[in-house]
Amino acid sequence: MEQSSQLRNLSCSRVVGIRVDATSYDDASRRIIEWSRARESRYVCVAAVNNVMEAHDHRDFRHIMEAADLVTPDGMPLVWCLRTLCNSGATRVYGPDLTRRLLTEAERNHLPIGLYGGSEKALEGLQRFIALAVPRARVVYACAPPFRPLTPEEDNRITSEIINSGVALLFVGLSTPKQERWMAAHRGKVPCTMIGVGAAFDFLSGHKPQAPRWMMQSGLEWLFRLITEPRRLWRRYLTQNPRFLALLAGEAVERLVLTVRNLNVHQPNGEASMRHRREGR
Repeated sequence: MEQSSQLRNLSCSRVVGIRVDATSYDDASRRIIEWSRARESRYVCVAAVNNVMEAHDHRDFRHIMEAADLVTPDGMPLVWCLRTLCNSGATRVYGPDLTRRLLTEAERNHLPIGLYGGSEKALEGLQRFIALAVPRARVVYACAPPFRPLTPEEDNRITSEIINSGVALLFVGLSTPKQERWMAAHRGKVPCTMIGVGAAFDFLSGHKPQAPRWMMQSGLEWLFRLITEPRRLWRRYLTQNPRFLALLAGEAVERLVLTVRNLNVHQPNGEASMRHRREGR
């Protein structure tokens, strides 16, 4: 699907070669609600360092990120990169907070909501949260799929259920990269806007604890999550984070070298001109 003309005007950059859009809560919410109201089949990636490194390591996943209708900066490291590269006013668009906003906007616009992902316990807790926080929101579909690849028959059944439910905005909580792959595979098959919000299902349901705000703002949320889920997350954070920093450093060096080369190209006779000026005094 061709991206809208509105999206073409969105400020974006590349973090270690991977696309990230310099959007905001207001901008992202407006776009997603507009697409949902029009029943457009689109998908939105809420990107952290994990997304960037998966895309760096796997070409097919990079294509999925590139083809997304919107890629929001979920993690503070990506926000800092955007502020340095292209937009000094770039802000974080954090999955759980964006989910809260979208639920409120969906309620206001009478948009049917769907929930796909998480465990049965987390999904039940999320539905309770929605019933309390946005009581007039219409959740017309909820499914916690098995923690294994779906058979073609299961996938066809779930796709039909989503279509028949009338969902306009579908929250997908399967974790990266599974949720992005699922959304890309179903764009064009389901008439709704899909947004991959990952751990938002667990956080909003109370199934897992969230980091304190000061840790989020300081870019230390990864440390809190590592402490609370060491067995599941140690490999992601202790291998990917150092590699991400190394790639950033290499990118910065390349950018510095390119800048110096450009200066030399535009001022080829700079040293000679200075020598002539000194000799003419």
